[in-house]
Amino acid sequence: MSEKDCLTANWQDQGYRDGRDGLPLSRIEDHREACGKVGIVPDARQYQTGRAIGIREYCTPDRALEEGRQGRPYRNACPANLERQFLQFHQAGKRIYDAEQYVDSLNSQSRQLQQQLDKEKSTSKRKQLRNELRDLDRRLQRARDDVARQASSVPTPAR
Repeated sequence: MSEKDCLTANWQDQGYRDGRDGLPLSRIEDHREACGKVGIVPDARQYQTGRAIGIREYCTPDRALEEGRQGRPYRNACPANLERQFLQFHQAGKRIYDAEQYVDSLNSQSRQLQQQLDKEKSTSKRKQLRNELRDLDRRLQRARDDVARQASSVPTPAR
């Protein structure tokens, strides 16, 4: 937080924003350190009140899936009663993310091989590169199927 932020802080709003963003409760220590430089001490009770509201907005199955699909790590922020379901959806999203990253990697390899093939003059080397491309295409199709399988296996949230 900047000096100005510290001087004008509404600690309940700051707690809410930090909770909504999935930041752990220990985040208040960062604010305490930053604001201590200007002689401001965060109001822990107001901060925790706001964070409790924000964290309930963060610790939802939809948000967990989104965080996982973006490859963002879980920061141990959810309360125990929400954490199990959050982790279940976060892990499902992370599996999709990992599968998509693998597809991207194979696509990149395919482009590189195609560029080599386009430049290659040797008939035997061109044949080898075409074989490698066919193998890579099969791996790419399996990887795309895995993305679809991961996406279709996302659990249904408990209500």
